[in-house]
Amino acid sequence: MKCKMLGVCDTISEKLKFTRDIPLLLMRLVLAYGFWGPAMMKWNNMDGIIKWFTGMGIPFPTVNAYLSAGTEVAGSVLLLFGIATRMITIPLMVVMLVAIFTVHIHHGFEAGANGFEIPLYYLIMLITLLVYGPGRFSIEGLLRKLTGNKA
Repeated sequence: MKCKMLGVCDTISEKLKFTRDIPLLLMRLVLAYGFWGPAMMKWNNMDGIIKWFTGMGIPFPTVNAYLSAGTEVAGSVLLLFGIATRMITIPLMVVMLVAIFTVHIHHGFEAGANGFEIPLYYLIMLITLLVYGPGRFSIEGLLRKLTGNKA
């Protein structure tokens, strides 16, 4: 027995196939923008960030302050252009997990209360990019097209 609804869904899916890489592009751009601001805030006030990390009990606060700021800058640039996307998602996920469990979880879920809502969304987008890659609209996608290498 055929299900008409599935047939309709398949037809719509086939018609929208060309748009499949647009959400990957949008995720990369949102994340690049979202990581850039905190990265610049850290770099512009590294002494304050080190003191803050020390106060939270983060081990090796100086090293971790520079690592998180550096990861966020590198992540912003790599995500923006769509190169080494899968590789940069892993350290960015670590940054998000640390942020969730050291800063945000005590405030609950709601973003308006400084909860873990936004870092969780970032984490989900990063997992998506790790699994699917940057998509066609990226330097990696262009290189794959030019060289004939498939993901």
